[in-house]
Amino acid sequence: MAVLQLQKDLEKLSNSAKLADAVQDVDRIIELLTSAREKVAAANDPHTTCLTLTKLQNPIKEELDGLNRDLNQVYKAWNEFNKSLKTAFTKDTLPTEHDPMEPHSALINRAIAMHLLREGQFGVASTFINEIQPSSQTQSNLRSPTEMSPSTSTLHPLPSHSQPPTDTVITDADIPSDLTAFQSQALQSSFADMYSILSSLKAHNLLPAINWARENHVELEARGSNLEFELCKLQYIWLFKGPSENGLPDTADNGVLGALKYGQATFYRFSQRHLREIQQLAAALLYSPNIKESPYAAVFDISAAFEEVASSFTREFCSLLGLSAESPLYVAATAGALALPVLAKYTSLAKAKGTEWTTTDELAFETPLPKSMMYHSIFVCPVSRGQTTESNPPVILPCGHVLAKESLLKLAKGSRYKCPYCPSEGIVKDAKEIIL
Repeated sequence: MAVLQLQKDLEKLSNSAKLADAVQDVDRIIELLTSAREKVAAANDPHTTCLTLTKLQNPIKEELDGLNRDLNQVYKAWNEFNKSLKTAFTKDTLPTEHDPMEPHSALINRAIAMHLLREGQFGVASTFINEIQPSSQTQSNLRSPTEMSPSTSTLHPLPSHSQPPTDTVITDADIPSDLTAFQSQALQSSFADMYSILSSLKAHNLLPAINWARENHVELEARGSNLEFELCKLQYIWLFKGPSENGLPDTADNGVLGALKYGQATFYRFSQRHLREIQQLAAALLYSPNIKESPYAAVFDISAAFEEVASSFTREFCSLLGLSAESPLYVAATAGALALPVLAKYTSLAKAKGTEWTTTDELAFETPLPKSMMYHSIFVCPVSRGQTTESNPPVILPCGHVLAKESLLKLAKGSRYKCPYCPSEGIVKDAKEIIL
C-alpha cells in the first residue's frame, strides 16, 4: 500500500510544486528592469535616472520576495515527497542467491519488445530487438529505426477489403524464439492504426473509430461487444450538443437536426439489442432546449465518455489481435512493485524467526493488489484450508457444498462419502469439477 500512497503524494507534488509562478515572477522582474532601462536611456538625465532607480527599488523587492515564496513552496513540496520516497522504499534487502526469472530471458525480452510496440515506439523496439538477437539472425531482417517510425507507418484504418493481420507471433500461446518476427510490417501497422484512432478520439473525432468498428463488426459481435453502438451513441450525443460545444461546422449535419439525421441513418442496425437506449436518445429531442433539467440529463452527460470509449476501443482492438488490453510488462511491473514491500517484510520476519518459505503453488502471504489486477477467482477448501490448484481443483457435491478434490478423496470410504457439512451421502464420481 506504500506505493499507492506514493502515487497520491506524486499527484500532490505535481499539483503544488509548480515553477510557473516563479517563472512569472522572474518575467515581471525582467519587465520592470527593461522598462527602467528604456526610460533612463530616453531621458538621458541624471535626475531622471536617480528618480527612476529610486522608484524601482520597492517593486523589485516585492517581486523578489514573491519569487522566494514561490520557490520555498516548491522546495517544501519536494522535501515532503522525498520523505514519502524514503518511507515507500525501505532499505530491506531481498535474497539474491536465486533468480527465478533467469531461465526465462526469452520471455522477458518478448514482453519488453511487445510493450514497446504497444506504446508505438517502433524505432526503439527495432533497435532493442536487433541488439539482443545474434547478428546472424538479425542481418536479413535489419531495418533502420527511421523506417520503423510512426511517421512513415500507415496511420489510417485498414480498408474494408483487407484482412486483419494474422501474425501468429502476437498470440500469447505462440512465443517465437526469433524476436525479429516482431518487426513484421503488419504488426507495426496494426499498432500504428490503433494509435492513430486513439489520437482522433483524444481530439473528440469519433469517425475513425466508428469506421474501424464497422469494418470489424462481425468479430466484435461474436465477442458480444457493444463498442460500435457506444461509439455511434456518443457521436449522436456529440452532434446533439451543437457547434457551440462540439466545435464542428454549423451545418445541417450538426446540432439537434444533425443528430436526428445521424440517428435515422445509423441506429436501425442496433434496434434489436439496444432498442430502449435508442428510444431514450430519440425522446430526448423533445427536451433539447433544456436537456440538463430533463429526465435524460444523465444520458447526455459525456464528461468522461471519451476516455471510457477510448479504453473500450483499446481493449477490443487488442482482443482482436489476440492480446490483453493492458501491457503484460506494465501489469507485472506494477504488481511486483505493490507486492515488494510485503515480500520484503515477510522475508525479514522469516529470517528473524529462522523459518523458510515452503509453499510452491501459492504465496505465503496476502498480496495487496487492486481489483483491476485480480484476473482469477481463488477458492480455499474449507476442509484442508488450502488453496485449490489445477492438480487439485474444486469439486461440487450433489448437496451443493464445494471441496477440494483431494479433500473429498480423503473423506471417502471406498467409492462413497459423507458430506462434512450436511447429512448427505453420495458417490465420489457424482462430484463435478467446477471452474471459477
